[in-house]
Amino acid sequence: MLKLRLHLLLLALSLSGVSFAQNHFEVRGCVTDKQNEPLIGVAVQIKDEKSNGTMTDIDGNYVLSGVPEGSTLVFTYLGFKPKEVRATSASLNVVMESDNELLDEVVVIGYGQQRKVTLTGSVSNVGGKELLKSPAASLGNTLAGKLPGLQSVQYTGVPGADDPVIRIRGVGSFNSAEPLVLVDGVEREFSQIDPNEVQDISILKDASATAVFGVRGANGVILVTTRRGQVGKPTVTLTASAGLQQISRFLEPANSYEYATAYNHAQAVEGVAEDGWKFSKEAIQHWKDMDMPTVYPSTNWFKYLMNNHAWQQQYNINVSGGTERARYFVSVGVLNQDGLFKTFDQGDEANFKYNRYNFRANLDVDLSERSSLSVGIGGRIGKRNSIGNGEYNGQSGVFGVEGLLNNGTPMSGYGLDSEGRRIVSDPDLVGNVGSDGLGLIYQHGYTIQRQSVVNLDLQYKLKLDSITKNLDFRIKGSYNSDYTQQKAHTTGGGISYKATIAKGEYEADGSPKIVYVRQGDSWPLGYEEGKWGGRNWYAEASLNYARRFGDHNVSALVLYNESKNYYPGGVYNSIPRGYVGLVGRVTYDYQTKYMADFNLGYNGSENFAKGKRFGFFPSASLGWIISSEKFWEPLRNVVSYLKLRGSVGMVGNDQGIGRFLYLPGTWQFYTNNGGAWWTNDRTGNFGTNNGAFMPGARESTNGNPDVTWETATKQNYGADIHFFRDRLSLGVDFFWEDRKNILVSNETTIAGISALKPNSINFGRVKNHGYEITMSWNDHIGNVNYSISPTFAFARNKVVEMAEVKKEFQHMYQKGHPVGQPFGYDFFEFYVPGETEQRYKETYGVDMPDQQITLRPGDSIFVDLTGDGKVDANDVHAIGYSDIPEYTGSVNATLNWKGLDFSMTWVGATNVNRQLSSFYTPAFGTGNQSMLNKWVYDNSWTEDNKDAILPRISLEKSAREHNGSLSDPWMVDASYIRLKNLEIGYTFRIPGVPINSLRVYANGYNLLTFTSFKANDPEAQAGYGSTRYPMTRVYNFGININF
Repeated sequence: MLKLRLHLLLLALSLSGVSFAQNHFEVRGCVTDKQNEPLIGVAVQIKDEKSNGTMTDIDGNYVLSGVPEGSTLVFTYLGFKPKEVRATSASLNVVMESDNELLDEVVVIGYGQQRKVTLTGSVSNVGGKELLKSPAASLGNTLAGKLPGLQSVQYTGVPGADDPVIRIRGVGSFNSAEPLVLVDGVEREFSQIDPNEVQDISILKDASATAVFGVRGANGVILVTTRRGQVGKPTVTLTASAGLQQISRFLEPANSYEYATAYNHAQAVEGVAEDGWKFSKEAIQHWKDMDMPTVYPSTNWFKYLMNNHAWQQQYNINVSGGTERARYFVSVGVLNQDGLFKTFDQGDEANFKYNRYNFRANLDVDLSERSSLSVGIGGRIGKRNSIGNGEYNGQSGVFGVEGLLNNGTPMSGYGLDSEGRRIVSDPDLVGNVGSDGLGLIYQHGYTIQRQSVVNLDLQYKLKLDSITKNLDFRIKGSYNSDYTQQKAHTTGGGISYKATIAKGEYEADGSPKIVYVRQGDSWPLGYEEGKWGGRNWYAEASLNYARRFGDHNVSALVLYNESKNYYPGGVYNSIPRGYVGLVGRVTYDYQTKYMADFNLGYNGSENFAKGKRFGFFPSASLGWIISSEKFWEPLRNVVSYLKLRGSVGMVGNDQGIGRFLYLPGTWQFYTNNGGAWWTNDRTGNFGTNNGAFMPGARESTNGNPDVTWETATKQNYGADIHFFRDRLSLGVDFFWEDRKNILVSNETTIAGISALKPNSINFGRVKNHGYEITMSWNDHIGNVNYSISPTFAFARNKVVEMAEVKKEFQHMYQKGHPVGQPFGYDFFEFYVPGETEQRYKETYGVDMPDQQITLRPGDSIFVDLTGDGKVDANDVHAIGYSDIPEYTGSVNATLNWKGLDFSMTWVGATNVNRQLSSFYTPAFGTGNQSMLNKWVYDNSWTEDNKDAILPRISLEKSAREHNGSLSDPWMVDASYIRLKNLEIGYTFRIPGVPINSLRVYANGYNLLTFTSFKANDPEAQAGYGSTRYPMTRVYNFGININF
């Protein structure tokens, strides 16, 4: 019996072994792509058994043992869609499909496109759909927070001219830091393009990406690509939106009571007897009680002259589609942007407003199997209205030096009364307080500027497969034209009524009788017309090659380009400005794993003499996708993708003072009898008491035959990392730039007594460095898809060499500090007699220096840096930061659930200052009769406000200049965090209705701002003559219908 049991046990074990042998087997096969090319390094794993896996070899073959019968094998490879195959036999060949969202995802680069996965340069891009989430009127403003490394600062909100100042990776030169902007490969202005026309915007940041632009690529490049048609039935999209513009934050003036008491207090502190105070006690009491508002007004001119909101509307209709032979995209857009100012029945033209009509038509036609033609026509028609002479026109303009801010005191006028009369104050009652705010715009007329812009692109492409496979020839021509007509219907003066009190006359109730005395006269609007325009053309011809040889991918480009710009302005306006260049590029990658990229630009410039006229600008970059290596397999579940990349190269700049920098110079002839000295419109007279001026000539400009290219050597090293099966992505870039031979004027090195004209020289060096960090988390919870994408960037430059006049002390040099570094005094504290002297000596061990003014409580005390016992111009040193932030960041977040979508963009900046001057200090202006800033009133030092952040309000010229000198109190921190954009929408799909989708949405712009600076918007400028039309927030509602 025991023997029988043993036999049964052995039989069971053997059957078990047979069963195991039958259920687990070895699988082998080959993995290829759709072109039957073997794929190397494909990961092969048993689903849910991560410990058992292998990779394909150099021939795409794999062998995997211990595979349970009927289990699922998972094949994963960078750039291809993961594939799951059921293991039913020992031989299993797999064909993988490219992942269009990764391997075939391309980004626009200089003169072409490149697969994102093989990109080794530093490029950021944003799609057109993302830009549509912002209701901003300027396309430039929609970029804020969307592209790491791009700094967008908006200084004004005026309709039609609210384009931001854009910098890429900060500032690297003393010259212009404006990036090169190309629209469809041609240099054009882009901020007024309708965002519905845009397919993609890329910024090129390092030399690998910008070297092909040579002379023009030193400050980075912005590439705007417009939409083109795709094969498919016609698709019509209609979008309409309407929004309300409101002031986000703006200057607040003090009222008449605050103004008068502050002024009288300043006089009292400075020793003026009470009977010499500007404002009487009677007037101050009236302003406090507001019992006679026409005679003793207290008018907040900003609130009086501007509405709480203004409308904005945007409309667009576009059609796209096509066949295999012809594809098209056509778009028409309209923007209407009203101004915030009231018109006071002067007609709608007497306001700031903007109307823009955009149009675009892109057509691609395959003429044959070998040739194709692309045609693009785009442009806009714009009409921009301004009050009087405009927003700012030097001395004139609503916000000009002599405009609203330097006049418009609250007691200067009442505004319009019920009978439509402009009421102004009587100086004998309220004092000499300057012009009323209404008088600066009322009956001053308006200016209309109409502009038309037309762009035309033609490109012909011919495949040259008969010579070698995947070679093609392209030729492109572009023509651009713009025309502007300006009509000014303006005048000055106008009728006003002075509100005064009739002496000895009273009303029935016993109150003083008020009379209104007409003054001034009514003038018809004048008329002045101006017109100007420009035109330019661009042409290029290129050979393009792209070929795959097994595991090797090779592409190459050779391109010649030339451009001509007519009427460029300046002394040589009649001579067109021209550029010629040669571009070369070679890219290579092996198994989409090892990558190399070589670029060059060879440019000629009109500004340099023969022998120096052409510049050579090369670059090289390398990349390595480490995660494609076999040894990376154990880490793949955590780090699914890792690419290292680095680049180095050179770019240039040829812009100095004027044009033809090498020529001897220009002379100007004079034939009159002597003009005003400040116009330089005079020659000379000889002898004594001789009023007759001789005809003659004078040197206007000078030249330098040795001047040559300004060059910038750039380095960039970065990594792109994906974690947790690509749900989390991280990008890091570190960059360095060394700008040498900077083109500057030698004016500071010429003795004034010599009367020599300055010229351009190569003297200057600036180093710039920084880093950029981008992150993105994309995931879903059930049917809810969401993403969070923060970015952080830092850029700082330093002047290494600069043409500076020799300074007496080291701390006075710009050298060693950033470009645009503010210089001011080292602030100690506000003066408290007896106490400040003691604290200064305790701090510095020496007596408090002579401030060289009559010190009074609340005056600024500055530190003596030179040790000579006095504070003077030699004591200024570097303080604070410039108005371009060093640190910028953003957070973009999205959420989608069924038909609901939500997105928002937060932006922030720090290490940025605003230098306060006009409308902040002097408090009452240089003539002591300007509008008083409420923020200055609230924060100035008084006996009752010793914790103030600003010095006392001063009237004496010496005290005004001393207390208003640039120092810490006037260097305000302009750091901010701002909800730049927010959008929520819902998409309806209605069965049985000939509409593909209907989406309603609401979005906003500049919705929330958190900042320590409360006086104005933190992005607005604050220097002398720089205050502009207020920044706005926008609440917008719209509908999008797709047929």
